[in-house]
Parts: sequence; C-alpha cells; structure tokens
Amino acid sequence: MSKPIKTDVAIVGAGLVGLAAAVALHQVGCSVVIVDSKNPAKADFQDAVWDARIYAISPKNAQWLASLGVWQLLNAKRIGEMQAMEIYGDAAQAPLALMASDANADNLGFIVEAKALMHALLKLVEALGIRTLFDYPCEAISASPSKAILRLANQQVIESTLLLAADGSHSWVRQQLNWPMQQRSYGQTAIVANFKIEKSHANIARQWFALDEDGKNSILAWLPLPDNTLSIVWSVSTKQADLLLKLSETEFANRVMAAGGNILGEFNLLSPLAAFPLNLQTTHQFVRDCVVLVGDAAHQIHPMAGQGANLGFRDVVDLIEIYKEKNQYRPLNDSSLLKRYTRIRKADLLNMLVLTDGLYKLFEQQNVVIKNVRNWGLSATNYHVIKKMLVANAIAL
Repeated sequence: MSKPIKTDVAIVGAGLVGLAAAVALHQVGCSVVIVDSKNPAKADFQDAVWDARIYAISPKNAQWLASLGVWQLLNAKRIGEMQAMEIYGDAAQAPLALMASDANADNLGFIVEAKALMHALLKLVEALGIRTLFDYPCEAISASPSKAILRLANQQVIESTLLLAADGSHSWVRQQLNWPMQQRSYGQTAIVANFKIEKSHANIARQWFALDEDGKNSILAWLPLPDNTLSIVWSVSTKQADLLLKLSETEFANRVMAAGGNILGEFNLLSPLAAFPLNLQTTHQFVRDCVVLVGDAAHQIHPMAGQGANLGFRDVVDLIEIYKEKNQYRPLNDSSLLKRYTRIRKADLLNMLVLTDGLYKLFEQQNVVIKNVRNWGLSATNYHVIKKMLVANAIAL
C-alpha cells in the first residue's frame, strides 16, 4: 500500500466547480489533491462542433475566473455576450426588456461552452502543478471535525484537513455520509440544442414562459452565441419532451422557431439534441465535520435563470473570501469559519430559489386572476427604475 497522502484540502469531483476550487485554494496557499473516478482530460475538446452543454456566466463570475487566470485561456471567438434580455409571459404583450445599459453595464453575462471552460481549468491545474488522481474511484470515506480520510479503489489513502464534495447531484461523498437532502422532481425534461439562425440575435437572450396543451409549464430560452449561432434550452413536461425528441431535425427546428414567434427566421440544427431530467435538490446542511458540499452536490435548481454554474462558483468564492480573512493559526476546518460559510450560502441559495422555484410555480398556475397578475407584473416591470434594479441584481450574481 502506498504511503498516505497528506494535504490541506481533498476535492472529490473534477467538474467545473471542483477544478475552479482547486485553483482558487492553491492560489491562497493551500495544498490540494483532486480525485475523480473518471479522467476529464480524456474528453474531446475540439472546436469542430458547438458543445450542447453551455453555461450563462455572470459578469462578476467572469471577473473571478479572470482573476484565477482561467478566462484568458478561453477562445474569445466562441464566447457569446448577452447585452440584453427579453422575457415573454403567456399573454400577447410586449416582453419585459432588460438592458445592460439600464445599470451602466457592458453586458448581462456571457454564454460559454462547458467543454471550453473545462479545458481551460484543466490546463491551469496542470500548469500550477496541482496534484490530480484521475481514473481512481473512491472506495471509503470517514470524517471527523479534525480530518477526513479518503481511500481510493487502488488503496491509496488521502488525509485532509478539509474535504470538498464537488461530485455532482448524485454525490458519492454525500451518499456515503448519509447526508440528508430535500428533493423534488419538476416532472420536466430540459432539451438542449444549438442552431445556426437566419437573422441576427443582436446579442439578446430571450425567454418564453408558457403552458403546454396539458397545462404544464413550458420554458424556452434562446441564448446568443457568436456567428449567428444560438443555443436553446427548452424545459417541458416529460411527456412533451418524449414527443419533441421523436421529431425529425427539421420538425424540431420548426417547433422551436414557432415557440419563439419566428422572430429570427430559419433555424438549422447544428448537433444532435441532448436532454436531462429536472429536479430541485437542496440541503439545510452545507457542512458536516470537515466536509463541505459545493456545486451540484449542495444544490440543484431549475435552469430557467441559467444560474446553476454561477451558484456553484459562488460557493467557492465565498469559501475563499472567508479563508483570506482568517487568522493564519486557525485551521481550514475551524467550526466558526464553516458556520459562517453555511450562513452565507444558505442566504444566497434562498434568494435563488425564490427566483427560480417561485417563478416556476407562478407560471404553473392556471387561475385567470393569477395569470392576469403575473402578466401585469411583467408589463409593470418595464418601468425604468424597477428594470434598473433587476439588471443591477442580475449582473452582481
């Protein structure tokens, strides 16, 4: 058996959040080991086709990624920029228009391919010499207030002062520790696809809230990419998703065009459709002993606001800020530091849940009075002062 590896921080999960956490912690002086049962470096990072999985990155998180040295490694020609957003209710009326200029900002955020961010983070992890143990599944874990011990399938043991579980919504770490989670299925599937479009999207993101023929929520987002390319996320009932996924490429493109009022002309599909089920998953306990949940391991929200990745990055940002301010003699797993982290992250998650889950429930209601109120709300929000507040809040995420 190999000699145990001792480190300040062990990170289980080499996704975007886990890799970003590794870089950020390394840069504040922590020794870090990243573990993953797969090797993310084996993925295909070629630019021949647009990645079906994309993320909306807020300006604030883009600045943070730049401060880590990640953003500079991305191909600027493949980053979409949102200079405005239009939100349509289920009534025939003018959309709620949010402009970056309403808050004297350059943009509302960026649209980035998942594989591009992953590739940039992996390159930085390698350049910084951060230790990685890929292709080795975890086999056992034990945790106390003072340390965590992780054993891999190859019998390698890792002892750490702090352990970050960044291993996704089906977190192995969480399951091994019998960590309680609150879960609810939305009964929806998100279909994602990329299109070449006829008319310019003008760097405007668009979103439609509607009800399908079964009275279920249908939420369609059009997200701008460079060169007259558009990424869509269409969240529909599982029943409707099954029907949409059976359509031909042309039929599906026509449905997407029609759902958006045909405002950008012809759509041509660039890659196969991808789909994934939508669930709400949260916890009241972000920390247990010296183990911290981050990213999808801690929370999974509806993609309507495009904030999944932003929320995960902010988990890391808040943890790093706390460590930057700590006394050098206090350990990383100091209970008061981790309690502070929990308070901050609970408040942020609650705000996001009010936005995403609250909007979902509001638009699911078929009561005539509620329908009128929600559509009046979208119209009333067009007043300049309220719009400016909304935009300022969006770019601060």
